[in-house]
Amino acid sequence: MFNKTSYRRGIIEGVILYTLGRLGSLISPVVFPGWLFLILPLIFLVLQYVIAPVWATRRIASTKRERLSKRFWLLGPRMALICFGIDLVLSLCVGLPTGPFGVQLGPGIMRLMSHGKEALTWLDFAGTEVRSLVTLLAFYVMAVVCSRLAMGGFLRFTMPAGGNRVTL
Repeated sequence: MFNKTSYRRGIIEGVILYTLGRLGSLISPVVFPGWLFLILPLIFLVLQYVIAPVWATRRIASTKRERLSKRFWLLGPRMALICFGIDLVLSLCVGLPTGPFGVQLGPGIMRLMSHGKEALTWLDFAGTEVRSLVTLLAFYVMAVVCSRLAMGGFLRFTMPAGGNRVTL
């Protein structure tokens, strides 16, 4: 009953999880007290790059015999492109993700139009976004394929090859 969701709703849920992780990555880690300084940025990264595609893949209903159909091959790149669009909008309107010791410097569009030491060049912005796109495509395709194969029984094997078979 848990895995009975439409393709569209699975994508929407995955994109929402990505957006929550991306919004969390806007917060400077210095704000978090004690051990949360290490854990929360890691949780935000895992939400963005691992949980979102795996959640969407696991939630989409399929037939028992369907392993990797065309719609699942396209799920990873489709979700990566949607999430990249959200990342682009958030980078321009709210700010770029902070590093481990970084401070939020403001919306990218304001930094692109300003001058000084906190200014952002178009080349730096494009480099950051291209790196984000490549990372999203790689992680999402890999996560969708691996979780889909794991759901379909691909990773199961039978031993021994005799009368009393045990399926692992």
